Amino acid sequence: MRMYKVLIVEDEDIIRKGLMFMADWVKVNCTVVGEAADGEEGLEKIQSLSPDIVIADVKMPIKSGIQMLEESIDQYGYEAIIISGYSEFAYAKKAISLGVTEYLLKPVDFNQLYLAIQKIIEKLKANIKVEEYIRQMEQEPLFNPGILELETAGNKHVSDMMRYIKEQYPNRISLTDLSIQCDRSCTYLNSKFKTETGYTFNDFLNRYRILQAVNFLKTGEWKVYEIAQQVGFSDYKYFIKVFKKYIGCSPIKFVSQISGNVV
Repeated sequence: MRMYKVLIVEDEDIIRKGLMFMADWVKVNCTVVGEAADGEEGLEKIQSLSPDIVIADVKMPIKSGIQMLEESIDQYGYEAIIISGYSEFAYAKKAISLGVTEYLLKPVDFNQLYLAIQKIIEKLKANIKVEEYIRQMEQEPLFNPGILELETAGNKHVSDMMRYIKEQYPNRISLTDLSIQCDRSCTYLNSKFKTETGYTFNDFLNRYRILQAVNFLKTGEWKVYEIAQQVGFSDYKYFIKVFKKYIGCSPIKFVSQISGNVV
């Protein structure tokens, strides 16, 4: 079982040592790989030790925990728990805005610490799963290589069908409507389409819509339900189902991964 690496950054020796030696880290599949007494030293340890989890006081000499987080959390991709006193709540709010998973009040309650660690580990596991989904998508793309450039297929009707999908995918598309336009049966068109492309008409249409959805998601400019409508899905729940089928995870998890903040 994987052990997650923890770095403790705290200027009060008694609190830092207490966290290091009194907490049952094995219980939560963790090991403390280092300690630091201020944010500057903490930043150096983050760079050299690559911890999975950083536990930091928000207010420390030389460099505060907030400054340390601002300078490193995005770059090094660790999860963070902050600890503070009641009078430092404003600092805690700032840290939460930086993507901190949890903040704990002093004196630290170990049961609350364990719960926070477990919450982080679930996020890290989700992160790994989504990374695997994306790698799989890169290795096994939604379409066979070159298929999207195949607008002059051997069969004229197939060529027209592909062009129609590319132009009209945001709208309602029906093979029945196409069969009327082409004056050919749905069975004939679907058979020819499968022979030429390797996909059924509906499979190709859904794959193309999801491909466009992925492109929209990467921009970060729209909400998921807006993208569903933009790529031709009037039923949001059905969009989620189709997205999971082809990508392997939900749109929310996909967005979280590419933005570096898995939820």
